Amino acid sequence: MRIAIGEFISLDGVVQAPGQPDEDTDGGFAHGGWTHPFFDPEVMGGALAEWQSTTDALLFGRRTWQTMAAAWPDRAGDPFADHMNAIAKYVVTSTLDESELTWNNTTRIPGDQALDRIKQLREAEGRDLVVMGSASLTRVLLTEGLVDELRLMVLPVTVGGGKTIFPADGHLRTFDLVSTVVSGTGVNVCTYRPKAAAGV
Repeated sequence: MRIAIGEFISLDGVVQAPGQPDEDTDGGFAHGGWTHPFFDPEVMGGALAEWQSTTDALLFGRRTWQTMAAAWPDRAGDPFADHMNAIAKYVVTSTLDESELTWNNTTRIPGDQALDRIKQLREAEGRDLVVMGSASLTRVLLTEGLVDELRLMVLPVTVGGGKTIFPADGHLRTFDLVSTVVSGTGVNVCTYRPKAAAGV
């Protein structure tokens, strides 16, 4: 399976709490829900539906999984919600136990086994293993060279600081822009893939 990262991201590189005011207030973050004024159902909704069509499983960090698990089961009847609830899900966590995994089709990946288990999933048959949100997990995957595609919805707003997906390790990482489309609200919907090394 390919590991694809899907993020709403601000111009200053922040992915924290895009959906709700109280989604993630770590560090005093006060702009939760900052994506709402810019959502374009035609372009952004169309991209989400297209990406969904190639997704075989979802991969989350613990915090994002808990946020999603609290929201999606109550939205049954909507095609996107039904997909979210039915699809295989994996959560990397050192704190949740099996009894807490109440969201349908969720498998726990212990934190100390995460890289090995994710590499096994990546080598398994299938289409896309999609990471949504999960900034800390995404940073690790980028650091380890385990990301096959970045799907970024770049919103025309700065939020002045917050969580980012990008490693701060001083390494240069180059990507090819595969596609881009601009919504009527000024959002750049971009797909990037890591540039192949010379001679590969």
